[in-house]
Amino acid sequence: MPRRFIDISVPLKAGIKSDPPEMLPKIDYIDHHMSAPRMAGYMGVPVSALPNGEYAAVERVEISTHNGTHLDAPYHYFSRMNERLVPGGEPSWRIDEVPLEWCFNPAVKLDFRHMEDGYVVQPGDVEAELKRIGHELRPLEIVVVNTAAGARYGEDDYIDRGCGMGKAATLWLLERGIRLVGTDAWSWDAPFSHTRRKIAEGGDASLIWEGHRAGREIGYSHLEKLHNLEALPSDGFQVVCFPVKVHRGSAGWTRAVAIIED
Repeated sequence: MPRRFIDISVPLKAGIKSDPPEMLPKIDYIDHHMSAPRMAGYMGVPVSALPNGEYAAVERVEISTHNGTHLDAPYHYFSRMNERLVPGGEPSWRIDEVPLEWCFNPAVKLDFRHMEDGYVVQPGDVEAELKRIGHELRPLEIVVVNTAAGARYGEDDYIDRGCGMGKAATLWLLERGIRLVGTDAWSWDAPFSHTRRKIAEGGDASLIWEGHRAGREIGYSHLEKLHNLEALPSDGFQVVCFPVKVHRGSAGWTRAVAIIED
């Protein structure tokens, strides 16, 4: 059966506004000519002995596990998870403990691009969107959220754009057996700048990272900095997003891909 593969990952790129300033990735590019003298010296030959005086292209990177498109482990959100399911909860899984079964499943897209920046999505919003597209959730489906941030990746306003998923909406999904979700925004939660404004206006500190904190009650993982979600249908596709196995990490990078069977 013919398949279409749609890349839903952003490029890991330096020099763009992909993260707050203190979290930006750094990439040093070493080309074929730059690496040649060291190899030639090691081998005891002149650089001219190498084909066209070239050796290997290599990149040196300084990044966090949360740069680029990545999968967050429950450990990122809190030290314990599943407090609703296990008395006292249990230690949160790190990225090398996240079940691979979560990472390759049928998927559904919620289109929330029309929602204003900073809006916190509630269960009713999720129910209404699922009704609009005529989809009933099944356990272990992957739910991706298309926000206004997706089209702004790398632009000055990226980290402040888009809606976020609230704790109640996240738990609503988890209660129905969903264990992996994703967003094309910088964070699963509403942009921090909007949360800070709400707290300054009298909001409670429980607003901080409320969507992430849902993992304390029911463990789950989410993808952040997805891309190109507008190219996906509402359902009828699969998502593959196996994370890099970072030992005891809070997240792992992934080349997330959507697969459509034509």
